[in-house]
Amino acid sequence: MEEKFYVTEEGLNDLKKELDTLIHVTREEVIEELKAARAQGDLSENADYDAARDHQAKVESRIKELEHQIKNAEIISEKRKTSFVRIGSTVEIQELDTKNKLTYKIVGSVEADPLNGLLSNVTPLAEAIMDHRANDVVTVNVDVPYDVKILKIN
Repeated sequence: MEEKFYVTEEGLNDLKKELDTLIHVTREEVIEELKAARAQGDLSENADYDAARDHQAKVESRIKELEHQIKNAEIISEKRKTSFVRIGSTVEIQELDTKNKLTYKIVGSVEADPLNGLLSNVTPLAEAIMDHRANDVVTVNVDVPYDVKILKIN
């Protein structure tokens, strides 16, 4: 069974744009890098050629990864309202030990960017609060467990 990649509509569009850029722009740039490096002569000791081949391998690897993610993408419904934390929910929590209030949108791992409020559904925090309601207190099971209170779910 193929692994599903949870992603918002916007996130899927971003993946498609990145793929398009890699295929139609970056790939062409790499070809030019390889041509320029080959023109330098002996390939056995040509650092520019080795660097261009390495760049090519990374680009092709990312293209394959994006194609796989797009093929197996499952769109997160952001429109349905629910009283439980789900993928796609925006959740305000409070860490009970520090009293810090944090707001995260629960997204798939492909879109995760915790510094910008996008929390992967497979993180310990997201897994702990998933399927809970506002005012629930849950324990986040990490090396040093801590408790959070769910303040609000949008």
